[in-house]
Amino acid sequence: MAVKIVVSDLHAGYGPVQVLHGLSLEVREGETVALLGTNGNGKSTLMKCLIGDVRPTQGQISLEIDGEVFDLSRLTTEQIVERGISIVPEGRRLFPLLTIEENLLLGAYRSAARKRTRENLEYCFESFPILKERRRQPAGSMSGGQQQMLALGRALMSSPRVMLVDEPSVGLAPIMVTQAITKIGELKERFGLTVIMAEQNFEEALRIADRGYVLVHGHIVFAADSAAELKNSDLIGELYLGTHSSK
Repeated sequence: MAVKIVVSDLHAGYGPVQVLHGLSLEVREGETVALLGTNGNGKSTLMKCLIGDVRPTQGQISLEIDGEVFDLSRLTTEQIVERGISIVPEGRRLFPLLTIEENLLLGAYRSAARKRTRENLEYCFESFPILKERRRQPAGSMSGGQQQMLALGRALMSSPRVMLVDEPSVGLAPIMVTQAITKIGELKERFGLTVIMAEQNFEEALRIADRGYVLVHGHIVFAADSAAELKNSDLIGELYLGTHSSK
């Protein structure tokens, strides 16, 4: 029942604009791995490559799951979702005129999740009571923090093994950022997920991350084997604080 994702020498971009330059990283079963970096350094492009929205121009993305190996760079988004990967996209990307419950049910697209739709719906309502209270309310009428909870719930509806979370703090008040990051950590533990999270908020990300990578201009400039190693890095101090971290 093992899960492993290996990214090897990944190059990707948009037309003539190259964004990722030879990225290589690995994510193992049950880990929460943070992709750290300020805006515009390639975190979201990497997430889009993982879910099939952007095709790499070079390199490979290998998913090993239950003894089978797949090259995600050659699969469609639908095929990637079928293999147990879900995404909470940047900006949430909900259907604002549909109800909360309808948005959740749309997350149960994966064939393996359809027979568990009611069970997963109850899990979502238990994890996010506000969604149950307002299940008939249009998604677009909710606050930003509530919409982020709905986006997380929708991703859970596919019974994923791997959850990609792209910039969960964007557009949220600080208290809602803390709540959202905490909930991601709780869901990871409860459902045994492997989580890859792209995030600009260094301190919040490291509250739940096991380890991480720092991206600068489409390159991985630092790979840490633990959250503590990230916290104590001089590079992190320079990038995020404009100074050197104390050791």
